[in-house]
Amino acid sequence: MDNITALGGDVYEIDTRMAGYPGITAGYLILGDRPCLVETGTSTSAPVVRDALAALGVGPDDLATVVVTHIHLDHAGGAGDMAKFFPSAQIVVHEKGARHLADPSRLMASARMVWGDRLDTLFGELSPTEADRIVALGDTGSIDLGNGRTLNSHYSPGHAKHHVGLIDSATGDLYVGDAAGVYLPQTGDLRPATPPPDFDLETALSSIALFEALGPQRLLFSHYGPVGAVQETLERSAEELRVWVDLTRQVHGEGLDLDHAVAMVRDRTRERYQALRADDATAEQFELLSGAPSNVAGIYHWLDRVSP
Repeated sequence: MDNITALGGDVYEIDTRMAGYPGITAGYLILGDRPCLVETGTSTSAPVVRDALAALGVGPDDLATVVVTHIHLDHAGGAGDMAKFFPSAQIVVHEKGARHLADPSRLMASARMVWGDRLDTLFGELSPTEADRIVALGDTGSIDLGNGRTLNSHYSPGHAKHHVGLIDSATGDLYVGDAAGVYLPQTGDLRPATPPPDFDLETALSSIALFEALGPQRLLFSHYGPVGAVQETLERSAEELRVWVDLTRQVHGEGLDLDHAVAMVRDRTRERYQALRADDATAEQFELLSGAPSNVAGIYHWLDRVSP
């Protein structure tokens, strides 16, 4: 299948083909004694991910664990579907997200307010997961991959209060979710992910510092793919956060409404990103991955709390 990439260490990247687009959201299969899927993608992507696992030899009763870094719909929207497809798998999530996987009604209502009719096309509907199949992680946790190999979780809020990073004891791969921003492999661009309502600058920077302290060998971005330049990339992630916050703070202080703020921040950051000077398709992909309206809205929401 053309949406599967072997990354070494029995790790396979799966392009979930979110909303039909390539290169938007990745899931990762760790194929050991106890196969583990990290990130499900959206509900509409769930059949694509299921078929990729089947192509890798993982049948309905073979998957031991599904882990999501956080419960945003591009990462965990397929959790309920994958639970149905793989009835033996445990579904693992931070404790602050567990109740939303068991009863997604509030999460879906909130998402529909944000996305409107686009919700069905982009994400689909998060189905509930039986509560007795959900494993809730605390600030740290460990997932058994078999043969002494573990996937160790570390609470990393800032992007979202229910976010964890996951490090593989065998490979040193760190699954960063959205806590280090979004990466575009075509151009090497890295951009923050600061959506409302949970973004907090100091917490986000602390999460990046935690990732540095874990000493990973490689970063595996949910958006999108593997990056080997760990220290440089995490430093840049922190820098991008500061740039976006500083610019948004300036326009927030001028009392501009959100639409004007988005336009101004987008204009002032344009030169930072090669993707926005590339072809239209690449620019559209980058905006879908980490749109300026969502980023600025999240920073505005935070600024209204800390300096109204």
